[in-house]
Amino acid sequence: MKKIILFFVLMLSAPAFAQLFTFGPQFTLNSTSVRTEGYNYDKSGTGMAYGGFMRVNLILFYAQGELSYSTSEFSISKDGTAVTEYKMSGSDAALLAGFKVVPLGKLGNVRVFVGYDWKNFSKTDTNNDLNHFDTESNNNSIIIGAGVDLWKFTFDYRFLNGMTDIDRTGGEVKLNQSCFAIGFKF
Repeated sequence: MKKIILFFVLMLSAPAFAQLFTFGPQFTLNSTSVRTEGYNYDKSGTGMAYGGFMRVNLILFYAQGELSYSTSEFSISKDGTAVTEYKMSGSDAALLAGFKVVPLGKLGNVRVFVGYDWKNFSKTDTNNDLNHFDTESNNNSIIIGAGVDLWKFTFDYRFLNGMTDIDRTGGEVKLNQSCFAIGFKF
């Protein structure tokens, strides 16, 4: 009898448990802007990321973890004449904590969030060696953003404020990113 009652309790609580956790794939387009000291010229570039997310939903709050492979591009120059283009890629992990500000019922909700992002650049390509600097492979950023959940889709805008100086040669290069992400919840 205890097993039958336990079975029915588990069957009835399965939908609630399914709403507690959501996960799925995510694709992000980003624009990398550069904050420099010791350089005469810097230019933004674009990139992308693809990976997945997992969200723990509470009533009005949520926590989300993400893992992805990302690329970033930017250009810099010390003397203003020879510009070096950087293409960096590697793994990306983010932790977000958010608040659901406008519930839309079964349709979804509007969210705001903050978090932390860690990138490990495993590959750095340049178009020349004229302004090349040794790069730090780890980059830490603070995230702020907003998003909308509509049905099974998530749409986010986030700004990553780079905290790590990735230039190991004495100048200062910090990367900021504006990101637009779309995800699908299973």
